[in-house]
Amino acid sequence: MTDPLTDAQIRVLGCLVEKERTTPDQYPLSTNALIAACNQRTNRDPVVAFDQRVVDAALLELRLAGLARSVRPTGSRAHKHRHVLDEAWGLHGDELAVLAVLMLRGPQTPGELRARTDRYTTFTELSEVEALLGLLAATETALVANLGRGPGQSQYRWAHTLAGRPGSSSEESVPTRADATLDGARPAATPVGAASAAGDVAARLARVERALQRIADELGITIDEPTP
Repeated sequence: MTDPLTDAQIRVLGCLVEKERTTPDQYPLSTNALIAACNQRTNRDPVVAFDQRVVDAALLELRLAGLARSVRPTGSRAHKHRHVLDEAWGLHGDELAVLAVLMLRGPQTPGELRARTDRYTTFTELSEVEALLGLLAATETALVANLGRGPGQSQYRWAHTLAGRPGSSSEESVPTRADATLDGARPAATPVGAASAAGDVAARLARVERALQRIADELGITIDEPTP
């Protein structure tokens, strides 16, 4: 991983991993199923209200980054979407389970991760979760980081680093989730629909449009302007 991911990209990836493990008969996901998964009101922090435009833009960016793939199953008229984190980052099984919960629910203690990954996998001992977190933190890209203990907590909290490395917490102040920024701009972790998110979505879409234009130029094709 080279560039920090946006909140929308992280939510899409987390949902793809989650649904692969928890509802394999419905995976890969259609666009509508992925939108519904992103906007679930359970097992999500924060709760968001992504529309198709946001999800399509995140999927395109993830495909360009080599983290997701869209396929058209035999006999289907619609594309479906899957993550390729096993290929891109060499992650499997328990590693993906822990990372998905961090992507979907924010910083967690090892105990919380053990409980909240029960739909994905089974950790028989808390030490297994702690050891796995240590391995993910020790990789070259350090996919997770230790935030320290919060007030009244006996366990350290861990967060993913996909949006950039989160700041360390202190006993007096513990982040509720990893900060995510766009090109050094203000935090973009507010739910879609808030005024502060509109500029972030527009900036991401502008980057997608530039990427599409570069691809079109290389292929020698013309992209029609969208109908208002």
